[in-house]
Amino acid sequence: MVKIVIDKGNSSIKFGVFDKYTLLTVDYASHDDQSSLIKAIRQFHPEAAIVSSVVAHDDFTEIQKHISRCLVMDSRTPLPFSSLYKTPETIGIDRLAAVAGAQSLYPDASLMIIDAGTAITYEILLDGKTYIGGNIAPGLEMRFKALNTFTSKLPMVSKLENHGFPGLSTNEAIASGVINGMVFEMEGYRAICQEKWAINKTIITGGDSDFFARKLKKPIFANQNLVLLGLNRILDYNA
Repeated sequence: MVKIVIDKGNSSIKFGVFDKYTLLTVDYASHDDQSSLIKAIRQFHPEAAIVSSVVAHDDFTEIQKHISRCLVMDSRTPLPFSSLYKTPETIGIDRLAAVAGAQSLYPDASLMIIDAGTAITYEILLDGKTYIGGNIAPGLEMRFKALNTFTSKLPMVSKLENHGFPGLSTNEAIASGVINGMVFEMEGYRAICQEKWAINKTIITGGDSDFFARKLKKPIFANQNLVLLGLNRILDYNA
């Protein structure tokens, strides 16, 4: 069965076409121009779709117009794992999809899942069965923008800046503080997970995943398409 899975994030729309469990293609669309998404639907003629969206008051009629079997994921959608989250109606659907994607790769493992995107999230899945929650923090670009926006003199810096420690200029000091601070944050959470739940497998995804995967201690597994894999898993679970 050919399926299309659609992840509407804060910055863009990412979608993938699956033939059963095989990811055939991945592409992007903007919120204002979804022509590439509609083109993929017309090209592959998917029999089913699933949509995950963090966009408030999102409209799915254009997608549903082309695919009759379209699951719009929300807090009530059945998941392939149990959850201890106390406010399930408030949790980001993309967070749950990332957990499902990790579960599909390592079905019986205890995992920490890092999604390094606009925000950075940390999720914990135990024994492939129980999601026990996670943390949300500002992402890389958001931290740079915050220092620039909420101060009168600090410049806007990017991750391309030298970030050795100590920084030898203001730009380097900002880059070092933000980037190394995030690395220490990630490694700190990994240490807690190892000590508390004996978790020694970490998967990182999101737009900045490759950037951080090179800076974190091994073992770490980077997968840019983890949310898409998870959406495919959830769609199959609800078939």
